[in-house]
Amino acid sequence: MARKKGRGGPGRKPRNGANVDSAPISKDEMHNEKFEAYYKMQGILPEDEWDQFLQAFREPLPTTFRVAGCRQTATVLNDLIKNTYAAQLNNVHVEGEKVQPPTQIPWYPEGLAWQFNVPKKVIRKEQDFKRFHSFLVFETDVGNISRQESVSMVPPLFLDVKPHHLVLDMCAAPGSKTAQLLEAIHSSPHLPNPTSTPTITECPSHLSSSLPDSSASNPPSSTTPSSSEELTFPTGLLIANDSDHKRTHMLIHQSARLPSPVLVVTNLDASIFPFVRIPADLGRVNTEGDGGEKDGGSGGETTKTKTKMIPLHFDRILCDVPCSGDGTLRKNMGIWKKWSCADGNGLHSLQLRILQRAMRMLKPGGRIVYSTCSMNPAENEAVVGAALRSIPGFKLIDTTPHLPLLLRRPGLTTWIPALSIPNPTSTDKKERSIKFFPTYASYSEWFESDGGGKGGGRGKALESLWPMSGDVGLERCMRIYPHLQDTGGFFVAVLEKELAKPVEPKKRQASGIPAPKAKKPKLEQEEEGGEDDMVEDDVEEAVVPDPNPHTESNTPTPAPGSESNKGGKQQKGKGNGGGKGKGKGRREELDETGGDFNENPYIYLAADDPVVQTCIKKLHLTPSFPSSNLFVRNPTGQPARSLYLTNEIVKSILQNNDYERLRITSAGTRVFIKQQGDGGVSKLKAAEAAEEEGNTTGRFRILSEGLPLVLPFVEKESVVEGDMQTLRCLLEVYHPLLERCGERFRNELGGRPSGNHVVRFPKDGDTLTHDLLVPIWKSNVSLSLMIDKKAKSALSLRVLGEDVTVAGKVAAEAASKGRRGGAPVDGDTVVAEPEDDEAVDAGEVDENAEDVDDVME
Repeated sequence: MARKKGRGGPGRKPRNGANVDSAPISKDEMHNEKFEAYYKMQGILPEDEWDQFLQAFREPLPTTFRVAGCRQTATVLNDLIKNTYAAQLNNVHVEGEKVQPPTQIPWYPEGLAWQFNVPKKVIRKEQDFKRFHSFLVFETDVGNISRQESVSMVPPLFLDVKPHHLVLDMCAAPGSKTAQLLEAIHSSPHLPNPTSTPTITECPSHLSSSLPDSSASNPPSSTTPSSSEELTFPTGLLIANDSDHKRTHMLIHQSARLPSPVLVVTNLDASIFPFVRIPADLGRVNTEGDGGEKDGGSGGETTKTKTKMIPLHFDRILCDVPCSGDGTLRKNMGIWKKWSCADGNGLHSLQLRILQRAMRMLKPGGRIVYSTCSMNPAENEAVVGAALRSIPGFKLIDTTPHLPLLLRRPGLTTWIPALSIPNPTSTDKKERSIKFFPTYASYSEWFESDGGGKGGGRGKALESLWPMSGDVGLERCMRIYPHLQDTGGFFVAVLEKELAKPVEPKKRQASGIPAPKAKKPKLEQEEEGGEDDMVEDDVEEAVVPDPNPHTESNTPTPAPGSESNKGGKQQKGKGNGGGKGKGKGRREELDETGGDFNENPYIYLAADDPVVQTCIKKLHLTPSFPSSNLFVRNPTGQPARSLYLTNEIVKSILQNNDYERLRITSAGTRVFIKQQGDGGVSKLKAAEAAEEEGNTTGRFRILSEGLPLVLPFVEKESVVEGDMQTLRCLLEVYHPLLERCGERFRNELGGRPSGNHVVRFPKDGDTLTHDLLVPIWKSNVSLSLMIDKKAKSALSLRVLGEDVTVAGKVAAEAASKGRRGGAPVDGDTVVAEPEDDEAVDAGEVDENAEDVDDVME
């Protein structure tokens, strides 16, 4: 899709600025002769569809969203939209005209995607639409609904991700497709729902006998998890990368809505993404327990036993590359005025290098989805065709059986490239015209002539822009046009790497004749690269010469503390992965990523760490809790505030790679946080009370986003059962007194100590269709529901049908008075609400970041 600068490549951005120019223009201005001439020449559509095609681009884009596809929550929300909101909006008339209600997108699996095309004035005037809009905003804020253009939902669906897959999203920001990939990794019915809000949380079998047994194993994985992890965590991995530093933090902010122990966020140039190294046998990692030495530079503990390291190859890779974005004309209307064929031509090289890099990092049998929001064959079929010819062993997959209700057209097998050149008939030197070149030979002849030389001193275009001989099946690509199903324009290609053919061993020579000695590879190559690496390095990438030949070595830079880099210092003269020659300069590195890298290390705690043991005891966790998978993020390695949790493969990556070299900006998810206050009790008094109890490790609680992951390890007898009276009480007041809650709940919780507790509200078949589990904090006399204000409002609207929270009442009163803000209502005393998303470790999340693609308007 069209991106801001740095999206996947060094300091690049669409030259027409289409991705940021969305100022409205009149339909009379929605014309561009060059645009029409270029695409008519390409023959992208039959002549009788051309007018429909252009007219569709002149209409506003419908509002589309999808429900987070994670089992119970998605089912509940989808039914609520279908049976309540859509039904209420089915007969709405504004100014004498009927307004179409939200409708399900027919091709999206399980009907979890919706669209509606309603003017903003209708939303402002019509009360039913205002309620629906409020519902969407709250559910979007807490991660249960994703505001996403419909065609943007397509690439992750064709990637076909499973919970055990190792996945790389090469150009991930702003994060809507990353969220889809996370949901797919968590899609097994026996895995926790990755949502930051305590919505309809699936109750583990040991807490509710009415639900399926969660002891079924996952599909075979390329990793070797512990038995407890196999039951509760996906064994897969998702690395979400973006080259722009600021957009990386936007990505982190968006992914916080779907907290997951499998997620790693990196800030690297996708075209030279380095290999990640992992132990050859993950089952032997850290088998000596927690006696390893701590080393902040490499991300945590390291074992003293040297382990063979291999490069990590992925099962699935998404290449949603930077593009000119002319498929987004309906929302980026500035393209009508600024479109130029030079935009696509200029991005071709970068797009090709990103795709080629992905092909080198894919496992045999793995899958790549290459996508753009452009219709230009220079960015689409030309890139895919050149990549397939440069790296053998790949094929395009026929996708027609998948998503049969998605209307699409086949990829182009022939096209005619064009250049934007000075208009020879104009006296204005800035005026440009399009010149078509049917063959590369005709272009070369023109380029070498005086006319080409005087055309601006440009570099010569790549031959890969032109169709090449040989059938690679480009018709298997798919093109999506706006007039087919009221969408934007989009391109998708699905590539698969063929399985490696078994090599028959050579026969020994006759007895008495000595066999020639095989050339023995260097030990370092054997340990770091592996056979597959060396074979792939021999593949010629002749189409596009690499401008940084010393930055794409497959041999990772030794991590601090490793055998080849003792002392924790990075070797001088090494760039992204070492190799011969000088590495990148500081300025060049900053230009590529859009910012300095200043992140705290990832340091795993020992399973017998006093803080870890205190958490297990005080939070009533079973011994099977993966305590060795907790890490902290600070230079000292002390658990000062937050504890993070990962699965085994993420832990292996953090411990065996230099996090600074990989520019890892985030990993795993927070599960425990130190409680700074105790309701109205001051921090000083809370600390004194903890000291009197002999608790010098502090008082930790379970975060709401961490509850789905921790829940399978919570002791059954520690969970308190609540009722609807108690739930309403917790929602209506920030710190309700215990005496206001239901009698049964009051009696059960009253005798328990202060601190963290998990409350289960059982399904009743009416208000609650599934169990609801939430974390609370109990002080001496009051309680606190430990979720943030937006999550409370979303929960209240979903369960009670109205926003009964203090924030909701204040907003309603302010709206009724026609002003912003307002005083507390119903005589409630408002104190500072205990936010679940308190300030996090430095450099982790930009709370003010805004995702223009995902935020509900």
